[in-house]
Amino acid sequence: MKNKILGLLPTALWNNFANLSSVPRPSKKEAKAIEFLKNFGEKLKLETIVDEVGNVIIKKPAFKGMEDRTTIILQGHIDMVPQKNADVKHDFEKDGIDMYIDGDWVKAKGTTLGADNGIGVAAAMTILESTDILHPPIEALFTVDEETGMTGAKGLKGGLLSGKILLNLDSEEDNELTIGCAGGIDITSNGTYNQEATQGNLKGYKISISGLAGGHSGIQIHLGRANANKLMNRLLFGVTNDYGVRISSVDGGSLRNAIPRESFAIIAVPDEHVAEFEEYFSNLSEVFKKEYSTTDPELSMVLEKIQSLKNIVELDFQKRFLNAIYACPNGIYRLSPDMKDLTQTSNNLARVILKDGKYSTQCLARSAVETEKMDIAQAIQSTFTLADIDTELSGGYPGWIPKPNAPIVKLMSAIYFDMFGEHAKVAAGHGGLECGIIGKNYPYLEMISFGPNITGPHSPDEQVQISSVQKFWSFLLEVLKQI
Repeated sequence: MKNKILGLLPTALWNNFANLSSVPRPSKKEAKAIEFLKNFGEKLKLETIVDEVGNVIIKKPAFKGMEDRTTIILQGHIDMVPQKNADVKHDFEKDGIDMYIDGDWVKAKGTTLGADNGIGVAAAMTILESTDILHPPIEALFTVDEETGMTGAKGLKGGLLSGKILLNLDSEEDNELTIGCAGGIDITSNGTYNQEATQGNLKGYKISISGLAGGHSGIQIHLGRANANKLMNRLLFGVTNDYGVRISSVDGGSLRNAIPRESFAIIAVPDEHVAEFEEYFSNLSEVFKKEYSTTDPELSMVLEKIQSLKNIVELDFQKRFLNAIYACPNGIYRLSPDMKDLTQTSNNLARVILKDGKYSTQCLARSAVETEKMDIAQAIQSTFTLADIDTELSGGYPGWIPKPNAPIVKLMSAIYFDMFGEHAKVAAGHGGLECGIIGKNYPYLEMISFGPNITGPHSPDEQVQISSVQKFWSFLLEVLKQI
């Protein structure tokens, strides 16, 4: 199937995307991709820099006759979100992505595709290796670890770049020019709890919640999709209160910036309540499927009998933990009062673990307003504090303040209209982009973000539209010609 990908137009861009996709590059594990890009730049005999945090910078002189133009920074991130379906065997640290074509879309077989942000990286690579594309002086900036902390952007020092305009190639709607985004902060609890030996007549069960749509916790948080951690907690809260169910373990979600698609729990049910518990589970399964029939039509809940359990969570902690998870806000916290339908502040309850005497929860709160970001973070921290669960705030990063009257916004809006006969949507987004962070050390930069249509990012449903990549590419070339 890779050969078919290589046959798509524009050929050079898809070739670079396919080559990049054969290199493992999950967040925080990008060493092979860093070396790949370093070798790419050096083979072209272009100035290539790998900074102390792993960002790769490749600089290319202007096309002949365009030497007097403003230097442009083409920016994208190297890493990808490593998500896969439970039944798929794939090691993101060793295996490349298995891609295929489905009509007008390129997809991956049961894993994330990595078009976020592999298509943007591939586009910049194609400009760097070109001999016939008109462009001003180029500085290609490939950052690391965008998806799990933006540590590449945070570690980028001032003085490495001389460009005055930054084109971020990490947006996912081809009719949109993004000029601002939300900031974020991590909210994390870690600790230990006491376990008890099981006593009395208890039956063991495994609960599996899967098949949820998941997705990007910024871009798709407003869609109201089910959160597997919240569904599992809702179930456990009910059966522990009504039927004396005891928890042995819970493991839900995966990455902080992905809406949780799966959750699994091991529980013990008193013999006298087995029939009632099973009926409750069956009824609640139907309730969940009805509530989320539109957003998560593949939602699946499975109950399996297992051998009796040796250890369960100490009862007082079990109650406090379930209460804290139940009270933790998830989804939209506030819509923007100034921009219609824009999520201003949200939280994603991304990870919930109770296992072997240790617990962990992970949230990612986002907001375009710094004070509101801290408000929701402190609200969540207070929720866990009331349950005597230590919680810390870390990894905060700023939002990107829109500048709608910047010359680059006006120029690209005009080019878009001339090329496609309609006005581009100029907007701020709720997803996190690195522009706000980069702007701290390069405050003079004019910045704008754009890209092709990508749906389902951060989930195995991720796909990129072939015709949209062609549109994005032609638009990028015209911008470089006119800028």
